Amino acid sequence: MRKFIFSSTMLSAIFGGLGTVQATARGPRDWRLILMWISWGLTVAIAAGTVIKNTQERENELGEY
Repeated sequence: MRKFIFSSTMLSAIFGGLGTVQATARGPRDWRLILMWISWGLTVAIAAGTVIKNTQERENELGEY
């Protein structure tokens, strides 16, 4: 869990969602808002996948020695 919390990739993806939250609170509720939430969700999923992949690569490197 710590690898996700302290990852710069995950932090930027999560803080990037602040704009989506503000748009939800202030802006009109139309199809673009749905696309913003889908885009943010995909961004977080990609960031999590990147953290997992990097962790697996590090473990494989350590296992080879």
